[in-house]
Amino acid sequence: MNKLKIDQRTVYYKKAFAAYQSWCFEMSKKPSLLNQVTKGTQHKINNLIPEKVHRVITKAIKEITRGVLFGAGYTTIHHFQEGKFELAEQRALKQVDIYSSSSAVEGAVTGFGGFLSGLADFPLWLSLKMKMLFEIAASYGFDTTDYKERLYILHIFQLTFSSQKKRVKTFEIMSDWEKQKDLLPDDINAFDWKSFQLEYRDFIDLAKLIQLIPGIGAIAGAYVNHRYTRKLGDNAINAYRLRLEAFNKQVKNIAGSS
Repeated sequence: MNKLKIDQRTVYYKKAFAAYQSWCFEMSKKPSLLNQVTKGTQHKINNLIPEKVHRVITKAIKEITRGVLFGAGYTTIHHFQEGKFELAEQRALKQVDIYSSSSAVEGAVTGFGGFLSGLADFPLWLSLKMKMLFEIAASYGFDTTDYKERLYILHIFQLTFSSQKKRVKTFEIMSDWEKQKDLLPDDINAFDWKSFQLEYRDFIDLAKLIQLIPGIGAIAGAYVNHRYTRKLGDNAINAYRLRLEAFNKQVKNIAGSS
């Protein structure tokens, strides 16, 4: 029985590591020509928008994000135990399922009413995504009462909703987090909020514009919210695998014995 459990654990680690390797490749590959052209076009459009408008939008996104990220209630910490990696993963995957479904419902409801109700989608959906990240962090035993852990959550968010060029830079920071976190500002106001909101807006703008159209907005809202919330959740799971010593230690043991 013990041998069977060990074999099953090995199979699970190998499967998780394969997914993790694929994710690392996606996060670190250079932007394609299409990525560069698309980003260049968006940059030109953003330059046409008055700086005053950018400041207003940046302030709004900053305040909403900061309010959700630093005002959210603390989640229960599930202390990670050696050999309990699968249990942590099950908890995390369950949260991704729950919040993806909740986000789909929220997107459908706000999308159904067209423009006015669609405006409510941003803070509601953002709140759901951030709460999911808190739950996933807790599933792997990370203490989200720690300011730097909340910054890590912000980096996971940015990793998901950014251009490939920005994604690569963010991934480099996260790959060396124990050193890089000490270089980050202690004041959240010093965070580059303008870049954050531009990347986020550029990433979801088209999809969210469709959501504002009465009728099809409900379908678009449900689909987009579900898809991107799940994408965020998958990125979070791999981002914590990146920092989990037990996971990397076990993978090395498996590699050494094969």
